[in-house]
Amino acid sequence: MATTVKMHEAKTHLSSLVARAMGGEEIVIARGDKAQVRLVPVEERKPDRVPGALAGRISVPDSFFEPMSEEDLLLWEGG
Repeated sequence: MATTVKMHEAKTHLSSLVARAMGGEEIVIARGDKAQVRLVPVEERKPDRVPGALAGRISVPDSFFEPMSEEDLLLWEGG
């Protein structure tokens, strides 16, 4: 269940509220009786993908690039 705090209290105790949110507690900040925002930890961003990062690490047999047989081609095309 979320803990709801008023805006003034949130400004006064922001550091401790952030620590509680980092610990997994759900904190909601309200203005008056109306909830305004939810304080949650930021997810760590995954590193950007780099094109060609696996170049030379994946080996494919030469037969992979040979044309398909007529039978395999028909199966591939759903025939």
